[in-house]
Amino acid sequence: MLRPGTSPRDGIFNPSSDPNAHEGIGGLPEETTERLLDAAHADPQYRIFLAHPSLRSFIRHFTGWKQEVIVDRAMLRHNCPGSRSTGIHYDQYFLRDGGDEFLTAWVPIGDCAPAGGGLMYLENSTSLGKELEDEFLKKAEHLPKQERIDAFNKFMAKDGFMSHDAVEFREQHKEKAGRWLVGNYEAGDVVFHNPWMIHAATKNEDELGRIRLA
Repeated sequence: MLRPGTSPRDGIFNPSSDPNAHEGIGGLPEETTERLLDAAHADPQYRIFLAHPSLRSFIRHFTGWKQEVIVDRAMLRHNCPGSRSTGIHYDQYFLRDGGDEFLTAWVPIGDCAPAGGGLMYLENSTSLGKELEDEFLKKAEHLPKQERIDAFNKFMAKDGFMSHDAVEFREQHKEKAGRWLVGNYEAGDVVFHNPWMIHAATKNEDELGRIRLA
């Protein structure tokens, strides 16, 4: 997966590898790869990172919550140059069985240029996200509960995303949302978004061939 002769810390993708064979969470990884990805979430260093006091205290200050709880849905995601990126979605439909009183933190591990596969957000899309969810729930109201709350039910795309075409999606909803916005992310940045904010990952076209990890 890594270019021979490079440091794992730099995360340089091996250009002789097939990027689609290294899809991460949000893609369709092979079974062996999926097991390795699952195992990484139990790594002690990763668990310590999630509990970092500066991050947790900021969340309490920002939201006004007296106590925060980490939902067991924290995910390490990688995005290889040339691979399919995370599709368009809002987070609430992956957590339909609970309320919408939560906050997502997206943390790039290392620098991530605008073309490096980082997150992009559809401007002013919170209301649109709520509207789309209402439509999905109305269509699915006759389904059994477990199927109704499933992001992969028959009214959703097969991979749980609304689309992989950002241009087409924005054109379809241009009356209700703005531009796609992306940042020049640096190590140490944290981006917070609400359950309804529509977002996706950009295609990783990093000029140095770096794998995006977040």
